[in-house]
Amino acid sequence: MFIETETTPNPSTLKFLPGRQVMPSGTREFTDPETAEASPLASALFSLGDVTGVLFGGDFVAVTAAPGADWSALKPQVVSVLLDHFVSEAPLFAGGGAEFSVPAETDPVVADREEDADIIAQIKDLLETRVRPAVAADGGDIVYRGFDDGVVYLGMQGACSGCPSSTATLKHGIEGLLKHYVPEVSEVRAA
Repeated sequence: MFIETETTPNPSTLKFLPGRQVMPSGTREFTDPETAEASPLASALFSLGDVTGVLFGGDFVAVTAAPGADWSALKPQVVSVLLDHFVSEAPLFAGGGAEFSVPAETDPVVADREEDADIIAQIKDLLETRVRPAVAADGGDIVYRGFDDGVVYLGMQGACSGCPSSTATLKHGIEGLLKHYVPEVSEVRAA
């Protein structure tokens, strides 16, 4: 088995491609060793010491290193953990739980109003069809967190979280796209 590695716009995060499906649908992010206990693979990656974040995507695992970590030393360790996991065909989640195949951070920042249902459906469709595939290519994900009075709240995950260019992506890329297709959108904010 061969695992490809790609850089991301976030210098702290590398994207690892095992050449097979990682998540059947959605993404799952782990931001600390406690949440990683739900996954033997995420837990093993955090046990390396310099790992501060793990994101499972459709066909990749994005790993974020602590500030000052040496990727030249950490990368072979991550590849070894990934190889062991995928070659052994171990379950991704403790107990094989397919219920973990959705983002963990889905709590809304604001409650959606019923009268905004059509607008929200348009926003979610654009995020799913145009935005998420693009950010997944960079080892990240974006999660809808709410819509209120023209403002769309989005959560950044994986390589997008803490990326130096994430603010520009939100404000100039995603905000422009949503404003163009959904005139009721006036602003996009990170949540």
